[in-house]
Amino acid sequence: MTVTDTQVTWLTQEAYGRLKAELDELIANRPVIAAEINARREEGDLKENGGYHAAREEQGQQEARIRQLQELLRTAQVGTAPASSDIAQPGMVLELRYDGDDDTETVLLGSREEGSRADLEVVSPHSPLGAALLGAHIGDTREYPLPNGGQMKVTLVSAKPFVG
Repeated sequence: MTVTDTQVTWLTQEAYGRLKAELDELIANRPVIAAEINARREEGDLKENGGYHAAREEQGQQEARIRQLQELLRTAQVGTAPASSDIAQPGMVLELRYDGDDDTETVLLGSREEGSRADLEVVSPHSPLGAALLGAHIGDTREYPLPNGGQMKVTLVSAKPFVG
């Protein structure tokens, strides 16, 4: 993977700290899982040892989460939510109106990890919708591609800094 392939994830300092604490806890828990696997291994035949297989599966899930968190924190851009409230950028809560719809939708332009404590749908800046909205000013209408090959127009109604 080259540097240009890496996608930067915007996080507040609070979210970064929360994810770092989770990573530290998972790493500290590695010896506990290893001891559990060893204890189950000593029970006998591994082919029919459900406890052993469950412990190995848990270890695999934890290791996958550790790798995910390490990569996320390595590429994270830590800062505060943007102060400007008229441009769509990561860390902003956006109110959107889709073409042909009178209702609005409120989303967080950011990462799933950042929005995990908010009751908001999260739109990645790397998604087609998020990429189309980046840099939009209030009142701007942008178009983005749909999975079926069509296009959708969306208007930015408002943009406010996210306060998690």
